[in-house]
Amino acid sequence: MSDTHIRSNGRAGHITLTRPKALNALSYDMCMEIEAALDAWRDDDTVTLVILDAEGEKAFCAGGDIAEIYRAGLKGEFDTGRTFWRDEYRMNAKLSEYPKPIVSFLHGFVMGGGVGLGGHVSHRVIGDSAQIAMPECGIGFVPDVGGSLLLSRAPGRLGAYLGLTAARMGPGDALHAGFADFYIPEARWEALKSALADTGTVAALEAEAQATPESPLADAQDEIDRLFASDSLPEIKAALDGADGEIAERAAKAVGRNAPLSMALTLTMLARLRSGEDGIRSALKQEYRVSHRIVEQGEFLEGVRAQIIDKDRNPQWRFSIDEVTEDRVAALLAPLGEEELAL
Repeated sequence: MSDTHIRSNGRAGHITLTRPKALNALSYDMCMEIEAALDAWRDDDTVTLVILDAEGEKAFCAGGDIAEIYRAGLKGEFDTGRTFWRDEYRMNAKLSEYPKPIVSFLHGFVMGGGVGLGGHVSHRVIGDSAQIAMPECGIGFVPDVGGSLLLSRAPGRLGAYLGLTAARMGPGDALHAGFADFYIPEARWEALKSALADTGTVAALEAEAQATPESPLADAQDEIDRLFASDSLPEIKAALDGADGEIAERAAKAVGRNAPLSMALTLTMLARLRSGEDGIRSALKQEYRVSHRIVEQGEFLEGVRAQIIDKDRNPQWRFSIDEVTEDRVAALLAPLGEEELAL
């Protein structure tokens, strides 16, 4: 049975994730079904916009379903992960570059793969229950699915803070950081979806949008900019260790807990996107260089074991912050030759 409900409704193509017991975690088959629907509607004149939402109260999408990648990686089978990420990233690019409006409705947990699904589309609606995060450094991975692009475009040094600490954003924070566009109370969503389908235009979004909620991250922007001013992980750790206050204390705990190799990679990836081409394709291409290698050469297997499989929350990282060299980071980000991501 499919975990997506794909149909046409009025002038809208409508994609609903229907895997609420798994927090709508994205499987490989779900990615392929979503991509196929986008391809079918691209040149269908009866569909003038796309609606993207999810069943259940807890999550729009809490991430990618990576358990199979973990099991295959333990056996030395690395193509399972490479295929999943390659094809998922292709879908992410199509969502970002789609020629028709796509409206995503972001509620509950929106993490990792959920950001890749709902965070790059043209119109992103967020509600009060939303908790958005890029938590990959906690499982020995890096912010991917184009999330590195969103982080690189966040105000000041907010992207580094969010990427390294996996801090969660409510609606006000997500709007401030550039992860959402419209705040609309969730009680009004069903009527709004009907209006979108009936009219085939996004005009109703502007009419329904309300004032941006308070953003604690905006209030803390200056402090975050100071603490995360460097692209050097040891320098960030030193700044956090030498600072007082709740923000610094929480960030220091997260930086001390997450994978040093992943955090160093993340800082380099964000710096490259800020200084060079910063489009979705550049971000995905860079992310794929890491994901192509991460199961075999990185900390991914240990991170997933500790956080998702055994759930002991006690990963034994191979490298300390001081042991993560520039050469080690550069090797994971090196071009892949014939294996480069093709979009």
